[in-house]
Amino acid sequence: MTAPFLSRRGLVLGGATLGGLLLAGCDRLSQAPAAVKFLDHDEELTMGAQRLLLAGQPLAREFKASDISRVFKPNGSTDPQSPAYLAMVRNNFAGWALTVTGLVQRPLSLNLAQLRAMPARTQITRHDCVEGWSAIAGWTGPRLGDLLHASGLRPNARYIVFRCADDLGGGSLYYESIDLFDAFHPQTILAHSMNGQRLAVAHGAPIRLRVERQLGYKQAKYVMGVEVTDNLAHIGGGRGGFWEDRGYEWYAGI
Repeated sequence: MTAPFLSRRGLVLGGATLGGLLLAGCDRLSQAPAAVKFLDHDEELTMGAQRLLLAGQPLAREFKASDISRVFKPNGSTDPQSPAYLAMVRNNFAGWALTVTGLVQRPLSLNLAQLRAMPARTQITRHDCVEGWSAIAGWTGPRLGDLLHASGLRPNARYIVFRCADDLGGGSLYYESIDLFDAFHPQTILAHSMNGQRLAVAHGAPIRLRVERQLGYKQAKYVMGVEVTDNLAHIGGGRGGFWEDRGYEWYAGI
């Protein structure tokens, strides 16, 4: 059954030209102080408008199994080479554990078997990459909101930060963040399976984030830990994500 949805592209409100140039990697523009100031203001307006329109938590469009793409291009890093990660791969992630820390009352540490035993959601959705391609796949995993409920968020919790195993250069491990609105959306899951099979290394094993109303760079792969915080100032360069610190928008809703 197809769930109710709003057009994923129709909700891009204002600033599309400037935001699109930055997302396409126009570094010269992204370094211009006036452009950055305008983008920050425009992104705030866009996010606020979409939050208002999505107040009822409608779902991103879900597809049929017959719609699944034959090819789903792995995006970003595809084979982390840190000794710790390679050891986990060789051991079939038997020693891996997801931690939930920060502004929580009950910090969690769950191994892959425990995570796979949790009630899960399966959804067939479209992945939209900032590079301009799209693909449809089926994802299965527990809702992020269920883990956050289990950990007991503190009253000042505002953002969820994802700490990952992949190094995209310069020794900086990937990091990404979303707010509580997206964290508790029913389609925001920590996927351990793709198209009915265990997640492959190229697609982010052992788990990756799926936050279906945002672009591909928000779908953090190789997630090792979830940190709950009240601000993003201490995360990387302070803009909330690896690519955001390099000029991309923090809110990547489509």
